[in-house]
Amino acid sequence: MDLRITEYINKNENWAQELNLLRSVLLEVGLQEDIKWGIPAYIHKGKNIMGMSAFKNYVGIWFHQGVFLKDDQKVLMNAQEGKTKAMRQWRFNSIKEINAGLVKEYVLEAMKNSEEGKVVKVERNSKPLIIPEELEAVFTKDSKVKLKFEEFTLSKKREFTEHISEAKREATKLKRIEKIIPLILNGVGLHDKYRK
Repeated sequence: MDLRITEYINKNENWAQELNLLRSVLLEVGLQEDIKWGIPAYIHKGKNIMGMSAFKNYVGIWFHQGVFLKDDQKVLMNAQEGKTKAMRQWRFNSIKEINAGLVKEYVLEAMKNSEEGKVVKVERNSKPLIIPEELEAVFTKDSKVKLKFEEFTLSKKREFTEHISEAKREATKLKRIEKIIPLILNGVGLHDKYRK
């Protein structure tokens, strides 16, 4: 048992019973525990199968490749319709709603699907990265900002550039650049605070 997950459960004391019950099912079937994106993750044969988290009004588990689950009981939902293609979530509002046997069936099916290689291929964004003129001007004046920007992944670079480009007014673009320069210099992505 991973102590970080025990800590996570203890921090979410309102949902401790539900999280502990779900955790016991996941460990019983042999999944390995880890923390990814700041929340409990469950791995099978090196592949990230599912996660578990406490929210304000419910506890949820999600299957990264849940689209392949039969879901005869119709308990799964796409938590981000239009964004996620494969992930499916199952929400519980109380411990009474958690049928450990049924959860186990879904988890075992997810593990089997993973072993069979059932996976939705993620389409990578192939459009070129377009650096706004205003940001290019900053790079020209301060090579350190440019060097630090180059250290980011393509997706994080895209977050910065789109944040600037989406502004309609020049004043807004400049204000956004002012805000992101310290982030860039500190190696912090635009949306990193939401990923923890």
